[in-house]
Amino acid sequence: MQNNSIPRPEYPRPQFVRDAWLNLNGEWQFEMDPGKSGIARGLNKEDAKLSGAITVPFCPESELSGIGHTDFMPAVWYKRSFEVPDDWNGGRVLLHFGAVDYEAEVWVNGKQAGSHRGGYSSFSFDITPLLQAGSNTITVYAVDDTRSGKQPRGKQSYNFHSGGCDYTRTTGIWQTVWLEHVPDCYIESFRLTPDPDNGAFHVAAKIKGPSNGVHLQCVAMLDGQEAGRQTSAVGSMSSVTATVALSEIHLWEMDSPVLYDLKLELVHEGKTIDAADSYFGLRTVQLDGMAFRLNGKSVFQRLVLDQGFYPDGIYTAPSDEALKRDIELSQAVGFNGARLHEKMFEPRFLYWADKLGYLVWGEHANWGLDITDVSALARFLPEWIEGIERDYNHPSIVGWCPFNETWDSSRGTRQDNDVLRIVYETTKALDPTRPVIDTSGNYHVVTDIFDVHDYDQNPETFRERYRPLAENGEAWVSYPDRQAYGGQPYFVSEYGGIWWNPGQTGENGWGYGDRPKSEQEFMERYEGLTNTLLDNPNMFGFCYTQLYDVEQEVNGLYTYAREPKFNAEKLHAINSRKAAIED
Repeated sequence: MQNNSIPRPEYPRPQFVRDAWLNLNGEWQFEMDPGKSGIARGLNKEDAKLSGAITVPFCPESELSGIGHTDFMPAVWYKRSFEVPDDWNGGRVLLHFGAVDYEAEVWVNGKQAGSHRGGYSSFSFDITPLLQAGSNTITVYAVDDTRSGKQPRGKQSYNFHSGGCDYTRTTGIWQTVWLEHVPDCYIESFRLTPDPDNGAFHVAAKIKGPSNGVHLQCVAMLDGQEAGRQTSAVGSMSSVTATVALSEIHLWEMDSPVLYDLKLELVHEGKTIDAADSYFGLRTVQLDGMAFRLNGKSVFQRLVLDQGFYPDGIYTAPSDEALKRDIELSQAVGFNGARLHEKMFEPRFLYWADKLGYLVWGEHANWGLDITDVSALARFLPEWIEGIERDYNHPSIVGWCPFNETWDSSRGTRQDNDVLRIVYETTKALDPTRPVIDTSGNYHVVTDIFDVHDYDQNPETFRERYRPLAENGEAWVSYPDRQAYGGQPYFVSEYGGIWWNPGQTGENGWGYGDRPKSEQEFMERYEGLTNTLLDNPNMFGFCYTQLYDVEQEVNGLYTYAREPKFNAEKLHAINSRKAAIED
């Protein structure tokens, strides 16, 4: 059910769509809880009233929430009422949260529905037993401590003020909250794995509820015409697999991102008892020598760093159109993809990447989590696994990078290499179809790709650094006392970051290196650095820092408000010319 009078009204999970849903965004009661005493004060009780109001799904730090409070909030409370639609008879009612930062506890009508830890992954509860006739009440308690060292916080500031690479924090609910009506036996989740070499795709689904005698029917459609069908029995473990042969093969490619529609139905004695709509793209991802191949063709990854921040919504885009526009702005200046940096992006962004033929790397928000001990795995792995499972089906995702710049702790303790190794091995086990970078930039332990971060602003010294690699010699390694190059495919996954903010008057703004004295000097530097990477026959990609300014970091090609700083055609011409490694 879509109500355009509420914020972010679009369906939040575009690869797993059911008709019976209710968007719960909009005005909720709200209260900060600096002493974390709300449970003792009875705020979780059904009839308790909170002192303020907030617009969900925007975090209380944001303008769009109606609050704009940017100090630390150790805990916050939310509450709202709803009525179950009259036509939701029988079956189950699921309560979904796109994301709540960081630990969430949920009550329905004063009774506990469940809890979840992790500020970026999605979760849901079956609240059917807790519902009552007429009005119902949801209460959410969110605890968030970005300074604890025990939670991934990404680029949320550790200090009161934003500074350096850290920006305004996000506390509590920051993605859509919604209800869904399902039958007693329903599709709980599914994986779609493309297999274009065999003209097929594979489905692996988990079924919830009594499934004796139930079959899963998969129907693929292309331009409204059936392109494949397969029906398989649900097994004794409430799981089912199917391979659907396709009558027409059209690949998902950047210049032609063909997507097949998919209808999944649970059928019992000839009757459909559950149905969901999805889509998939046929494509292969392969590392071949030093090249990255998409559908067998060497493709230079012209990536840009996208941090997923918005001036008015912080972590939450003000609209679905804003998500789409960020990709279009990137493509307009010649990039074909992005590192989704220090944040698990919401499914609606990945949907637009799928639709627009945009390559992305999935990354977690590891900054803030102390990984100098294996105990960090308990805080990192469950949420990372949830993220992979949620986003696995998106053809736009071409690799995983769980960590970014795993610096040692402030007390001088070094990273625990077993943490990176275990997360890498778990990621490969969960998804053997995509490459995995253990940590972007440093310090590599075990990785499919060797990447470095290099903010040298001098095109000549930059070029000399990578000349040996271009001539099949030694690759440049940052921190050689901590890591060694093992012959993997290689790319510079952060570079540039050129400081350009000619209207700057204060002292807070910053970028890398000396500020160019003119736009011409900027362009010459940008072109010199970029050409070095494009012209290297053993370099499969780059990632420029960054697409748009974020608060005090003013090295974007666009302003924080997404206004252009430069001529898009000039940048496009530099970025998009053929690379040496491309076929």
